[in-house]
Amino acid sequence: MEGFAGKVAVVTGAGSGIGRALALELGRSGAKVAISDVDTEGLAQTEQQLIAMGAQVKADRLNVVERETVLAYADAVRDHFGAVNQIYNNAGIAFTGDVEISQFKDIERVMDVDFWGVVNGTKAFLPHLIASGDGHVVNISSIFGLFSVPGQAAYNSAKFAVRGFTEALRQEMMLAKHPVRVTCVHPGGIKTAIARNATAADGLDSNELAEFFDKRLASTTPERAARIILEAVRKKRARVLVGPDAKVLDVLVRLTGSGYQRLFSALLGRAMPASR
Repeated sequence: MEGFAGKVAVVTGAGSGIGRALALELGRSGAKVAISDVDTEGLAQTEQQLIAMGAQVKADRLNVVERETVLAYADAVRDHFGAVNQIYNNAGIAFTGDVEISQFKDIERVMDVDFWGVVNGTKAFLPHLIASGDGHVVNISSIFGLFSVPGQAAYNSAKFAVRGFTEALRQEMMLAKHPVRVTCVHPGGIKTAIARNATAADGLDSNELAEFFDKRLASTTPERAARIILEAVRKKRARVLVGPDAKVLDVLVRLTGSGYQRLFSALLGRAMPASR
């Protein structure tokens, strides 16, 4: 893909799924890639694939929740490559559970990774992106950052927060006339391990929920998602919907306003696995 050769791109959550696909597509396009994940085994596999294609890569274990570590990591990447052009804040986790039965710690954990991880990555790398003269922040929200569904209050909260944070940041960069573009990404159902690695509130079968997601909701491959995202970055788009389901649901929410909530509640109530 044109427009990425020679750029230094940072991808969090690169050990699998969209993160791995982004890293590989960036490497294939000539970018120098800094990858990170808490999953060191998956990270090593991504690193080996990048090395095999001849890409320049720096791989590090990184927990995006640990702010001081992320700040130090940003400086280390800049020192290693000499500059940083792009940050893809992709790392994320999932949790299923109604508010009534969810524990505070479960909600906090999702917010820490899915929202504060994005904030930490953005804040840590932003000075380097500005200094590069050609920066781009790419934050991964979700279709669940466009509408809410029952059982996903924690995930919805984090992804709505990512959307608000990213859209505000984009306007700030424009007003300050900084050389930094900002893109918010809303993937639909992607065939990744996020559902299989998700946790669930007591009384819910996480394996059954993962199977439901994989069979009924996941429709787009990570590779296809990565190509869509990078095409949007290349064209400097502010927002990108990934997958046909994301596009259809976005239109539905726009047309129905708050009416989508009654519709989704009825549909999901019949389709979702019941609590045990």
